[in-house]
Amino acid sequence: MALDGDYYELLEIKRTADDGTIKSSYRRLAMRWHPDKNPGDADAEHRFKAISEAYEVLKDPQKRAAYDRFGHEAFKQGMSGGGGQSGGAGFSDLGDIFETIFGSAFGGGSRQQPRRGADLRYDMEIGLDEAFHGKQAEIEIEVAAKCDTCDGSGAEPGTGKRRCNLCGGHGQVRAQQGFFMVERTCPTCHGRGEVIEKPCRNCRGEGRVDTPQKLDVAIPPGVDTGTRIRLAGRGEAGPFGAPAGDLYIFIHIRRHAVFERDGSNLVTRVPIAFTTAALGGEIEIPGLDGECIKVDIPAGIQSGKQLRKRGAGMPVLQGRGRGDLVTEIVVETPSKLSARQKELLRELQETETGDETPQSKGFFDRIRDAFGA
Repeated sequence: MALDGDYYELLEIKRTADDGTIKSSYRRLAMRWHPDKNPGDADAEHRFKAISEAYEVLKDPQKRAAYDRFGHEAFKQGMSGGGGQSGGAGFSDLGDIFETIFGSAFGGGSRQQPRRGADLRYDMEIGLDEAFHGKQAEIEIEVAAKCDTCDGSGAEPGTGKRRCNLCGGHGQVRAQQGFFMVERTCPTCHGRGEVIEKPCRNCRGEGRVDTPQKLDVAIPPGVDTGTRIRLAGRGEAGPFGAPAGDLYIFIHIRRHAVFERDGSNLVTRVPIAFTTAALGGEIEIPGLDGECIKVDIPAGIQSGKQLRKRGAGMPVLQGRGRGDLVTEIVVETPSKLSARQKELLRELQETETGDETPQSKGFFDRIRDAFGA
């Protein structure tokens, strides 16, 4: 790495500059000294590389902290420990510097922690009556669970792990790529910093095996299609003893023969005889709770009219009370009549004045007014 000039001076900023100032100054200088704008100017090319190097360090909080403490020496292999120390107290790479500055919590700043296991999804279909009452359901899934043989470590019992020789336990390897030093995940230990001496024969070193499991799931009253139930820690086990993910149960409600769902309300369409519609009456609808729900039909009701019964719908999920039962009336005209029934209807028809059906009378009155009939 080029060592000509203080990084802050190269970027023309103060040592207390924030991230925005650093970025702004770099862009300004990079445009000024870019080789494309200064063809054939070796000095411009050298300046451009220098300010690019300075920006790569100062934009990274950890590298900036190392630079502030050790200067350019922070990025030289085999430097002494700083503060006048010498003789074998050298740092092997930048990760050791970060560990010295920030403590072992950084683990060299690069080592990857074992990743959490994947979350899983299970789709469950239930009936509307089960959604009304709630239920205890048992499901069976095959999931990657912690290996019992090695207790999730991935190592054969009686053996262990050792520090990765390639990355020195940091989980990252550094390589010079042109002008810059690039860090990549170690291909040997995959970022863990450790390798297994002898992989477990049961799980082949993964620390987990596919295992069928039976789980009890509590379905609360009031669930609807799309409701998601989370079972924490019941997902896929993480590799090498890492925590397991979660299992999510997605609910789907089967179509019901009588009711449709509208949030916490139940909706049903009920056909009634035209005599009941004319005279009024009462109908009974069997509820999901096993009780019959009585609905009063007012005299003269029309098709499409909705009658609401408060508190006769679905339970409110994780709440109190119930929704409503909405009954939509469909007046059915008789299609089969006996001779006597026809005779009675004709007698009724002969007594009609038009006032019995004001909507029909009003419609034909408007026709006569519009067309002069």
